[in-house]
Amino acid sequence: TDEIMQQEIRPLVAVDIIEQLHRQFAILSGGRGKDGAPIITFPEFAGFSEIPDDDFLNVVTYLTSIPSLEAASIGFIIIIDRRRDKWSAVKASLTRIAGAFPGNLQLVFVLRPSRFIQRAIADIGIKLYRDDFKMKVPIIMLNSVSDLHGYIDKSQLTRELGGTLEYGHSQWIHHRTAIENFAMTVKTTAQMLQTFGTDLAETELPNDVQCTEELLSSHTDHHSKLKDELKLAVKQGATLLTCIREPVTRSANSKLSPDELENVATVERLLAQLDETEKAFDQFWTKHHLKLEQCLQLRHFEHDFREVKLTLDNLMETQAGFADIGDSVTRVENLLKEQKHLEEKGQEPLEKAQSLALHGEQLIQNNHYAVDSIRPKCVELRRICDDFTNETKKKYDILGKSLELHKQLDKASQWCEAGIYLLASQAVDKCQSQEGAETALVEIEKFLVTAKEHQLSNPKEFYNQFDMILTPEIKANAQRIVQKLEDVQEMFDKRQVSLKKLAAKQTRPVQPVAPHPESSPKRASPKITRPAAVENLGQFCGAPGRGPADQNGNHALVRGQGDKSTGLLETCKPHTQDHIINELIETERVYVEELQSIIEGYASEMDNPNLVHLIPSALQNKKEILFGNLPEIYYFHNRIFLKEIENCIENPELLARCFLKRKEDLQIYEKYCQNKPRSEALWRQCGDSIFFQECQRKLDHKLSLDAYLLKPVQRITKYQLLLKEMLKCSKNSEGTAELEEALATMLDIIKSVNDSMHQIAITGYEGDVSELGKLLMQGSFNVWTDHKKGHNKVKDLARFKPMQRHLFLYTKMLLFCKKREENTDGHEKTASYSFKNSLKMSTVGITENVKGDNKKFEIWYNGREEVYIIQASSVELKNTWISEIRKVLTGQLEACR
Repeated sequence: TDEIMQQEIRPLVAVDIIEQLHRQFAILSGGRGKDGAPIITFPEFAGFSEIPDDDFLNVVTYLTSIPSLEAASIGFIIIIDRRRDKWSAVKASLTRIAGAFPGNLQLVFVLRPSRFIQRAIADIGIKLYRDDFKMKVPIIMLNSVSDLHGYIDKSQLTRELGGTLEYGHSQWIHHRTAIENFAMTVKTTAQMLQTFGTDLAETELPNDVQCTEELLSSHTDHHSKLKDELKLAVKQGATLLTCIREPVTRSANSKLSPDELENVATVERLLAQLDETEKAFDQFWTKHHLKLEQCLQLRHFEHDFREVKLTLDNLMETQAGFADIGDSVTRVENLLKEQKHLEEKGQEPLEKAQSLALHGEQLIQNNHYAVDSIRPKCVELRRICDDFTNETKKKYDILGKSLELHKQLDKASQWCEAGIYLLASQAVDKCQSQEGAETALVEIEKFLVTAKEHQLSNPKEFYNQFDMILTPEIKANAQRIVQKLEDVQEMFDKRQVSLKKLAAKQTRPVQPVAPHPESSPKRASPKITRPAAVENLGQFCGAPGRGPADQNGNHALVRGQGDKSTGLLETCKPHTQDHIINELIETERVYVEELQSIIEGYASEMDNPNLVHLIPSALQNKKEILFGNLPEIYYFHNRIFLKEIENCIENPELLARCFLKRKEDLQIYEKYCQNKPRSEALWRQCGDSIFFQECQRKLDHKLSLDAYLLKPVQRITKYQLLLKEMLKCSKNSEGTAELEEALATMLDIIKSVNDSMHQIAITGYEGDVSELGKLLMQGSFNVWTDHKKGHNKVKDLARFKPMQRHLFLYTKMLLFCKKREENTDGHEKTASYSFKNSLKMSTVGITENVKGDNKKFEIWYNGREEVYIIQASSVELKNTWISEIRKVLTGQLEACR
């Protein structure tokens, strides 16, 4: 049964029964009744009774399937031509038709036998056997074709029945076979196109150029073959349509029968289906072909990118190797030549990279499907080109400054040598006379004027100009030349003093003149100013006694300004609500920007493949430990909280509602603070890595990451301060109650965060603290224990020696822990709480007052078998704890009731 059900069920076609059709014992001539009913004719056929039942049923079933559903629904008209036969043949024909005709019948016309005796027998037989035929339609017995013309128009009858309808049985079979073949061709072609389209849709795009080219060629060839098949099918349909219309084409007076018109409609419909199939396939192929071409473009782009990237990386590596800045003018000039050669060598790769990036942008503009893959590569290419260009410019700047510095140092050294030569060339005997001394002084003064060629504007400008190239070697060389300049200058000073004395011995006395007010009275004699190069290089290079004179003064000025600003803050007026809200919003915006810079500049960079090699192994896969839930905090403040408090600018009274509304959301800080010790431990281990230094350099942050990771802790404590300021400004106003509630909420959140920080430091407790209920209170106390069982001395000793214990009050349990503080790698002390004991809150009692001390209270356990005397640091703290414990015990009592 399953095999039969799985077999393809298809209608009969002419090819299947071609032999039976050629016997022509039943025909569909194409004629119609007056109401459009199709006419099936059973012409005279000698061996009609000998036709096998299967052959008869197949032919009749096939003929009834040809007319349209609309025509077939009217009912078929059957004409049985038995004029030359006997009544027995008529009876046999009616019996067979009645038992096997598959369609709806409208009328049955019988041309009875023409011979007199057979006609009489037929008249009697039809009356006797009408009921045996089981036909629900009229059976009309006709004597001649002229009687038939009274029911059916001649134009709808063939010539054998006295009509004018042209019918050729062989041609009819040929047309039917051609139409069905064409229909099968259309179906097969559509299936081929669908199969090919499915294969195309399921094809996985290759990852290299060669495979992509082969796939594109293969698909294009297959597409061309299918297009040829389509053209042949269309040609076949057009030829068939021409054959069917041939009678009308041949003679203008000819008309096609309804069946022929239906054949025309069928072929036209098949051609239309073929056309729609071709259009849909062409549309799909266009998209697929475009995708294949874009895939090939992408593979070429990726291949070129890898080659160019490799060349550029080698170029950058070579450039990075040019770290030498030279130690002499000649060396620097050679380095400049080498840098020029490298720049020329890099022009071609850079042009290729720029061209490839431009090509990639054109692909993006042409709506390439792989935009997300192409754009980063274009950015990478341009970045490398810019880095090479900038680095080249930087190298030129450094080498240019190095060349300038070495030229200045060389000139200064040459000036020193020339000065020494000048002093050595002045003969002592010639300088003894006044004229000789004056000549020597003029020579020295002229020479000292040339010192201006080595002059810099000021030490600060000199530092800014040569800061990047001052290596220890160059600095030592500069200091050596500075010292040499000073020595030469000192030599000139001494020579000038001596020559002036010799020149002054023979001059006449001159009346003294009072010095100008701005002159220094302590200076006994004028002194020529030293060359500026000496002062500048001395101040910059750190020669002894030549440091910047105003350094301490500047620092003092800064401190003075800081003290002044502090005073201004202390004397400024109290804030108004508007000022407080503006401060809140501005600081919130800064806070959000800082969080964003941490996430984008540090956290995201940990996934940057270009920086992976800089990340220490201890930090691998530990981003969540270092940053905690910082992204969650950023999302909340950036998307929600900042926008809500910005809406309070015009309506300050809404501020408190913002905090009350977001009470649950602000609990995210508890998770962040709980993770903070793990984060700090990881930072202490990896904080000095090159990765963090590089990220800090890119962000231009003055502080390192650990300072920014402290921002959320600082921020959550800032809100309650601002709310307190708001309360001061809004006493006795409408929103005071809400502000007080908001302040209490924030203080409660801070307390919860603080408590949770202590809770995670508990060690040694074997259970799960999360199952103890909510943490209500925590704090340090003096604790005495009293046990009924045990030695009296132990009891007395226990009462006189209190234990320092840190208590954690949960809704289900009270934990006693010992606080321990340990140093971690030289950093701040970290507290931990070693578990010592626990009491179930369902079995404890409390005594509020202990004689002799109003700061103490008792907690007893199991009917006072164990008593714990607890001393708080203040009466207020004691009362707070008693209140919380009472609430827990009352809640348990109500739950039991």
